[in-house]
Order: sequence, then C-alpha cells, then structure tokens
Amino acid sequence: MTLYVYQKAPVANPYPTLPTSSQTPTPSPPSRFHRLHQLAPAILITLGSLIIANVTWPIIHYQLFISPSLNRAELITPININQTAFVAPTSANTSTLTTSPLTNQVLSQEIDYTKASNWFPGLNYLDSKNSKITHYTISIPSLNIEDAIVYIGGEDLSDHLIQYPGTANPGQLGSPVIFGHSVLRQFYNPSRDNPHRYISIFSKIMTLDTGDEIFVDYDGISYKYSVKDKFEIKPEDVYILQQRYNNRELNLITCVPEGTYLRRGVVVAQLEDYNQPF
Repeated sequence: MTLYVYQKAPVANPYPTLPTSSQTPTPSPPSRFHRLHQLAPAILITLGSLIIANVTWPIIHYQLFISPSLNRAELITPININQTAFVAPTSANTSTLTTSPLTNQVLSQEIDYTKASNWFPGLNYLDSKNSKITHYTISIPSLNIEDAIVYIGGEDLSDHLIQYPGTANPGQLGSPVIFGHSVLRQFYNPSRDNPHRYISIFSKIMTLDTGDEIFVDYDGISYKYSVKDKFEIKPEDVYILQQRYNNRELNLITCVPEGTYLRRGVVVAQLEDYNQPF
C-alpha cells in the first residue's frame, strides 16, 4: 500500500521585501529621439535668435555708424511744395514736375516701393515722353555694379534703375537723379547674371566714400563722376529733384536704412571727365 506524505505550503509574504540599492535595476539609456526632443527648444531658440540678429544688425549698424555722419541741419525747402518743383532745360526735356499737397498715408496700406512714383508722396509723377535717348548704363566699380541699365522715366524699379523724368541728362548742366531699390545687404547681389539684381542694386550706395568713381555711358559718350557728398532726406523733401544749372552733377537715391523705407539716402557725384569717341 502506497503512502503519501503531504506538506503544507509556506504562506506567501503579503509585504514583499523592497530591493536594496544593489538590486535596483539599471535604467536604459535615453534614445536618440528622446535626446533630440530635449534639445529641440534650445536649438530653435538659438536659430531664431540668429535669424533676428541677421535681419536687425544691418539696420542697427546703419543707424549707429553710418546715419550719424549723414545728419544735417534742418533744411528749408527752397520751393513752395504746392507749386512747380522745377522746369528742366529745353535742351534736355521740356517736361515739368509739379507737386500736389501731401496726403496722409494709411499705415496698414502696403505701398509698392518698386514703383518710382511712390518714392516721394504727394509729388505728381510725370513720365518722360520727349527724350530721344530712352536708356543708358551706369557702373560703380567699388560696389561691383557693372553696366546697370538706367531708363529715363518709367516706373518699374525691379527691372532697371530709373532717372527721374525732367532731370538733366548725363553730362548736361544740372543733375540726373537716379532711383534704385535697396534691401538688406546680406541679399545684395548686383551681378549681371542675377535676374533680380535691381531689387538690391543700390543697397550699399551709402557706403561709398568721397572720391569713389561712377561711370556713365550715355549716347555714345563715357562720363566719369566722383563722389563728393552723401546725406539723408525725408520722403517729402522733393527739393532734391530741383535742378541747379551752375554745375554738372549726378544724384543717386535709395531708401534708408537698407531694407526699410523710412528715409531717402542721397549720393552726390561731380562730373570729372568724359570721353567722346571719334
């Protein structure tokens, strides 16, 4: 007869013993995705700060180091802003420029500054119709600007430079007034191979120094100008378009500080020499 022996099983401990420090399981290292997720805020903040600095530094630099040297005493407009601004000499163009009362601009309304007529608010922009020469070229070696096209009159500054209608032509008594667009200097690219060169072409003209050369090829004649002055004006200072027929100069105008439309920067150059082919 088979005998069976039964033993009572031990009672399970309802309060298990906690593992000691030596028995604590080692946590698995964080994954690469987890580490990247932790670093993402710092990376985004750094990138955002760099972008903001990249955009604002050229404006701050201009305001701190360039603009103070361009400030002048308050100028009194030598003409009544509601009367004819000037009459161009008959040898150049018989068009007249007239002004109309300044109107308040709506700040929320976007103004297209690639249109030359928007540069001096309140001024009636009259296009040139009597000039036999429709365009010419300008070069500024120190700014790597080569054979930029200047149209006499017209509107589209994204496609070429514009000589304000009614101002003297190159070489004549008076001052051709040439408008050019500007953007932040990090986007400056005046290369002839750049299809958008005229969007940024005058971004650096306010860095020109006295004596820097400007070359103009007009009607088969090459003119050499030399920079003699630069300053800032307000958008309503239309006196800059007035012609003085005791000198032969050249005025270049763009918006300043670069990338903004707050003021207008003016570079004045004096005619030094010309070369007429035989």
